[in-house]
Amino acid sequence: MSTTLRLGNYNYILLIIILLVSAFTHLWNASGFPDIFFDEGVYMHRTMHVLNGLGPQEGSYYDHPFFGQIFLAGVLAIIGYPQSLNPSGDASSISLLYLVPRLVMGMLAVVDTFLIYKIADKRYGRSVALISAVLFAVMPITWIFRRILLDSILLPFLLLSILLALYSKDSKHNNLLVLLSGVCLGLAIFTKIPAFTMMPLVGSLVFFNNRKHFKMLGLWIIPVITIPLIWPLQSIVSGQFSYWIHYVFYFQTHRMGGSDLFAISKAFGQIDPILFGLAAASIVFAAIRKNYLILAWFVPFVIFLYLIGYTQYFYWIPVIPVMCIAAGILIVELSKKIPRIKIAKICPIVVIVGIGIFGIVNLTQIITTNMSRAEYAATSFVANEPDYDNDTSILASSTYSWIFSDIFHKKHVLLDYSIILFQPLNTSKAILVADPHFIIDLKRGKQLVDLYQSTQPIATFDGNLSKYDTSNYPYQSLFSTYEGSHIEIRVKK
Repeated sequence: MSTTLRLGNYNYILLIIILLVSAFTHLWNASGFPDIFFDEGVYMHRTMHVLNGLGPQEGSYYDHPFFGQIFLAGVLAIIGYPQSLNPSGDASSISLLYLVPRLVMGMLAVVDTFLIYKIADKRYGRSVALISAVLFAVMPITWIFRRILLDSILLPFLLLSILLALYSKDSKHNNLLVLLSGVCLGLAIFTKIPAFTMMPLVGSLVFFNNRKHFKMLGLWIIPVITIPLIWPLQSIVSGQFSYWIHYVFYFQTHRMGGSDLFAISKAFGQIDPILFGLAAASIVFAAIRKNYLILAWFVPFVIFLYLIGYTQYFYWIPVIPVMCIAAGILIVELSKKIPRIKIAKICPIVVIVGIGIFGIVNLTQIITTNMSRAEYAATSFVANEPDYDNDTSILASSTYSWIFSDIFHKKHVLLDYSIILFQPLNTSKAILVADPHFIIDLKRGKQLVDLYQSTQPIATFDGNLSKYDTSNYPYQSLFSTYEGSHIEIRVKK
């Protein structure tokens, strides 16, 4: 009994250490790394739309369900965001506007680490659980969980749904656990539709863990289906169901400009070759061993990514946990092949420590880099622009525009500069934030090229020094440490 207790305490100490490491890797320098991203601005604008009491759906553009912005707005409302930050035009103050929601994302990643541990522990044992949690906590690819993305918001709900389905087996409260599992998966789908690919996995766990009772499966599937139905029902009530049909069944399946499955697989391999290689070998091993949980989690989702065509590197988020678990299984099973029993027993511990050191060293090198100062400085410059008036439009990507419109309440702020592809400006003057995203988008239409050519640069934020025209636009010196940024502030008078 005492030996068992000592081993149990030892494992819990290891888990606490892993969670602390996960907190470091996902929360340290959250506003500085990685650079702020286009989609983050989109979701922050929608979150502010909810916080301002304007409802979860803005306009008639139906690309994703709206639980993501409801959830994030609910969390931010608890701390009185953004008023509690006393936002000003200073670059450091603007960085806080991104820091707080990114900290929320980081805390969700720590919760994910714990849930991965519990899922692996319940299904495959303590050694697999520890290795899986370590991989998720420290491997380089996990920096993508720092960004404000729907995929990161849905993941803890998906993991909790799987865990509850596992715990429903032989439980006195199996009805409640099954129902809650359905609610969690329903919320994950209500955050982003591709989570529906996890229905075969969780549904089969519920079915087979509850003695193949169709009644339990029916109890589970009711919230899985009804919760996401709130989205199309809202469009019907708003008289916009035709828009919902168009965007969900046509636009989302015909989007251009993204990568395919091969491209995002290559990107994964470049970001984190160790985990990518381990995961590839582990999935093959799972197929040989006919490991249903691993295959049902991974394969349907990857098939879906292949079929939709339009993908991005962060679309891997829902299956990164199963990659870590599969890799943990492979490592533990290989260690059992070691002929010496004593070495075989300590091998998983050595692997855990080795992976932890490797991951922390490599991840620390990148997460301590400040990649966003130029973006915050450019936002600050526009927010304090002295020549802004009611006859001036501000054109920028969603990365910046939500701050101008929702925080500083400036007029004539386009949600995204690409709007001019469909409608002309209603002001005679304009301020343009021409960042790398804008330069790439110049090929989208003549209107963007004409806009760029009709404006003159007044400030650039590039490398270590932010340069500006002191004769016409006196402003304090701003600095950036990110060599890859090149942002021009351009004006049309």
